[in-house]
Amino acid sequence: MSEEVQAVETNPLNDMIQHALDQNFNKANELFNDMISVKMADVLDQEKARLADEIYNGAEPEEEQLELDLEDEEEAMDETEASDAEEEEEEGVQEPGGDVDEPMGDEDSEGEEG
Repeated sequence: MSEEVQAVETNPLNDMIQHALDQNFNKANELFNDMISVKMADVLDQEKARLADEIYNGAEPEEEQLELDLEDEEEAMDETEASDAEEEEEEGVQEPGGDVDEPMGDEDSEGEEG
């Protein structure tokens, strides 16, 4: 009669957390990288299958690629910077290095005697 070897499945997330708690950060980092690699490979395989389906089978794209309009973002940034400058002027906020009236020490006590 042969003995059945039962494989004990461990949760890699639990192992990673336990290694982190034990301050075995190198092992925790290794497990984290392994988990991320597996997930990234799965996502990449799914994307490859989707693209192959679109290219070779004429399937319609599931999601439309969004385009960024960078000109609008630049204009929005310029407007934000202008409004920030106006608020600072209204509040009387000065930029560092501006003219600031600081109390001066007693000049007679520095370097001069009598």
